[in-house]
Amino acid sequence: MTPRERVLTTLRREIPDKVPKLLPGEILGYTPGIRALFHEKIGDIDPAEYFRFDVRSIHLNPTKKEVDFHKYISELPKGAFIDEWGVGHIPGSMYHYTKMIHPMREFKKVQEVESYPFPDITEDYRYQGLKEKVSKLKEKGWAVAGFAENAGMIFETSWYLRGYENLICDFINNPDLATVVLDKVTEIVSVASKKLVEAGIDILILGDDVATQRGLMMSLPMWRRWLKPRLSRVINSARAINPEIYIFYHSDGNCTDIIPELIEIGVDILNPVQPEVMDLEKIKKEYGNKLTFWGGIGTQTTMVFSTPKGIKEEVKKIIEILGKNGGLVLAPTHVLQPDVPWQNILAFFEGVEMYGDY
Repeated sequence: MTPRERVLTTLRREIPDKVPKLLPGEILGYTPGIRALFHEKIGDIDPAEYFRFDVRSIHLNPTKKEVDFHKYISELPKGAFIDEWGVGHIPGSMYHYTKMIHPMREFKKVQEVESYPFPDITEDYRYQGLKEKVSKLKEKGWAVAGFAENAGMIFETSWYLRGYENLICDFINNPDLATVVLDKVTEIVSVASKKLVEAGIDILILGDDVATQRGLMMSLPMWRRWLKPRLSRVINSARAINPEIYIFYHSDGNCTDIIPELIEIGVDILNPVQPEVMDLEKIKKEYGNKLTFWGGIGTQTTMVFSTPKGIKEEVKKIIEILGKNGGLVLAPTHVLQPDVPWQNILAFFEGVEMYGDY
């Protein structure tokens, strides 16, 4: 099988020749420490080429829109930056650990949201050339995933703008404000999703971290009211373009409580199925005929603290559990942190070669 045939067979929950694999950095980006490690070990070779990932990804073109967000964020310390949504980021100890400054944190009225300079993610130039990139990747035999960075998230992008505590309180105390923030973000995510699907991708990457390691961040009724219908809207808008598109949904933590309803609204792929906090045997038994599982190898445990031998054993175990009768794309559960040893990365791929054949 070609990698694309292997992945599409897996996503149909049929049995491929072997388990597809990749590192999450192909979609989410690599931490600077891991990027430096790759440069040291493999030079300038793309890790996806070096390790023969079965999935390749495309991303939006960068924005050309210039906005002065200092009306919303007055001062930034050295090294900080403002992204295209207007969210301020103060760097922390390592990649993606930043303190955020929320530009809508002081908003009181719906009109303030309506007049806010949202990014131009829906403009056609952000997608120029993507169809050609997808075609070339498919011609080379790869499955193609499309990811629109923060335009693939509804809840997270909304609280990045408003502030987490503020948005959760808005759900109860200021529902009109919460509604307009979420609806505006949902509209942008819907348009971005449609345009990515029009480019010909096989897999649409969506997601929101809605769970902690102990369970949902909010009550199930609150999720149903505020997030489920909006996620459904995005999925429906994508399927209106291509009914066969595969919908990938990401949430860190233990999101078991919403799995049946994710399936109900059209999610095909669940990521990252954290082994530290989820009962993998149970979710495979209950949902394996309706979901493909993508991930499974613990980033916060196995990849960091195990030995190469232990990682190969874990790869074998996860394939036996989540890969039984197909339905598994094997990967670490998140981007690799700088303390992951090179030998452990090699062991992951060696483990797939050893135990990944059906």
